[in-house]
Formats: sequence, structure tokens, C-alpha cells
Amino acid sequence: MITPDLPGLNIHSIVRESLANGPGNRTVIWVQGCSLGCEGCFNPQTHPFHQGTWINPLELAKQICSRENLIEGITITGGEPLFQVEALEYLLVSIRNQSTLSVIMLTGFEWEEIIRSKGARLLPYIDVLISGRYKKDKRVAHSFTGSANKQFHFLTGRYSFKDFEDIPVCEVTIDSDGNTFITGIDPLL
Repeated sequence: MITPDLPGLNIHSIVRESLANGPGNRTVIWVQGCSLGCEGCFNPQTHPFHQGTWINPLELAKQICSRENLIEGITITGGEPLFQVEALEYLLVSIRNQSTLSVIMLTGFEWEEIIRSKGARLLPYIDVLISGRYKKDKRVAHSFTGSANKQFHFLTGRYSFKDFEDIPVCEVTIDSDGNTFITGIDPLL
């Protein structure tokens, strides 16, 4: 149950296991809602704020932590995660308190924007923050980097650039209902 004291997290989708969204096997959470308008964004379906599924962040943390023996960590992307700081704070604090899972977050905001905003509250719970708006004219699509302007911020000693060198550019998954998903960076864009 989501209450006024516990904001819900608006989710576009979750992939329980992925090898193309950071080092190791990871659960990936795509949040719903973004108004940054990056031309050529790979996830435009995550932009409308009125879509998605509202989830209790503490329940989601519990589900993720119950799979700690199967995954190395979580990756949060979107949409734009920093439009849901309060709900993400509940999720990340809970994950930190219940597990040793790592946290990687991708955001379109620049570092300077983050540290001057309420998004800075999340930094103590993130191992790697990848910041900067996607720039179609600087597309790289290699080593977990969508465009050359993206900045990696290693906030703990858990990872380094070396850990991001051999990540598959993308992967195709098929869920139990037969739906096909491409995650990572679309090689065809």
C-alpha cells in the first residue's frame, strides 16, 4: 500500500536479469516519466508521466533483495530517475540496509545540476552514476556509453572503468508472455 508518507515509484518496466545494463547479472528498473527531450533517445516510451505502474518502493526492494544470490546489483534508468527522488530514496536505502547489491543509475541531468538539487540525496546509495543528456551527434554505443558526453561518477570503490569495458552493447530477452525486449543500447539507431 502506498501512503502519503510513502510515495509510489512509477515504473515503466523491470527486467529481473540482464547482462547488458552494467557489470554482472543485474535487475534493471526503467522508471516512467521524462521531460528532458533528448533527441534520439532509445526509450521514448518511458517519457509520458501519466503512464506506467505505481509500485511501493519498499515492496520492490524486498523483492529485489530476495534475489541477491542471483544478481550482482540493480541498474536504474528510464525515463528520468531524478524526477522520482523521494520514492527512489526509499528504494535505495532499503536495498542498502538489506543487501550488498550494487547500484548503478543513469540520468540525463549533468553532475552540476544533480549536486545542486534534491537528487544529491541519492548519491550515498549509488555506486556508479552515469550523467548527462544523450546527444545523438555524439553517439558511441560502446562500453555502456550511449554518447561521448556521458560522465561516469564512481562514488564508491566497488567499480572502475575496467568493469564497464566488456558489457554487451545490447541483449534481446523474451518474457514468459512472448514479449520481446531489447535492452542496453540499440545497435541500429
